[in-house]
Amino acid sequence: MKGVLHVRILFDLIQTIFISFFGGYVFHLLSLPLPWVLGSLTAVVLWQGFTQRKLYLPNSLKNGSLILLGAYFGLYFTLETFITIGPFLLPYLFLIALLILISIWLSIMVTKWISVDKVTSTFSSIPGGLTEMVVASESLHANSSYVTIFQTIRLLTVLFTVPPIMIALFSTDTETLIKDTYQATLTFEWSYSFYIFPIIVALILKDKVPAGIVVGPMLVVALLNIILGSIPPLPELLLIIAQICLGASLGINIHFSTLKEGGKYGFVYLTITLVLIIVSIGLGWILSKLTSLDLATALLSTAPGGLIEMVLIASQVGADPAIVSALQLTRILLIVTVVPIFLKWYFQKDR
Repeated sequence: MKGVLHVRILFDLIQTIFISFFGGYVFHLLSLPLPWVLGSLTAVVLWQGFTQRKLYLPNSLKNGSLILLGAYFGLYFTLETFITIGPFLLPYLFLIALLILISIWLSIMVTKWISVDKVTSTFSSIPGGLTEMVVASESLHANSSYVTIFQTIRLLTVLFTVPPIMIALFSTDTETLIKDTYQATLTFEWSYSFYIFPIIVALILKDKVPAGIVVGPMLVVALLNIILGSIPPLPELLLIIAQICLGASLGINIHFSTLKEGGKYGFVYLTITLVLIIVSIGLGWILSKLTSLDLATALLSTAPGGLIEMVLIASQVGADPAIVSALQLTRILLIVTVVPIFLKWYFQKDR
């Protein structure tokens, strides 16, 4: 019986990998933004939706892909990056706080016309991590199912609008940029053993720090890169596999039924997300005027998207991935640490 179960799991895994790769490859051929992430995500969602068959990807592959991508982002960091980012922090924090306040205001305003409570609405529209927002909303007795649905809609909207906008605004020779950044062969060098350290740190921080499985290896590789001068780049094939696994893991948790459930009010939170994207573009432009940041880097730093997706786009459009990583990380840490505490105080006071 166990043997049959293992064969079934293996079959589901192979099926997931094949479908994910096919979706990513099609998006790659069509030269669409983030092809390996969005292509695999789309293929998995469509396959599960139309066949009613659940795909499978072990957490080890998902975690491995996040560790790889975190390490990849760390390669962009130099000592100059940390020195450079200092003057940007105060104006950036002010603008991100403004974006969060606008998000809270919009989400509370719409509750006057729809049957969603203020707490649920607020956690449904804040540009933070889906998992973190769901967990935080539960502590304030919000409708966590609605938060999951509307945060999923927000995530998909950002993933499928911000990358095309950035590619259109700052189109460049993406293939050259990407290959220059992490071109490497699969031949082993002893210096690759340094990657053991970010793996260990990622596993330690995985459940202890928000986004620790990405942030940990990113910071360790950045530190090694600064201390040693440089460490060997990651092979392109590994990074493609990591992006495919990431897209598949996101797609597996997005179901047609989930999207249908949110259909009644989904348009409301879709609109809020689009408004926040427009506002973030304006704030990014202001940041570029207040500081010496180029426009592409500033826009990606204020975009209400995921750290991984925004940094991948930065590497494709000629922005500074290290600065985007550092500032997006600041935004995420602010949202997952300070915002829930503020909202808990605000809603308890409001009652």
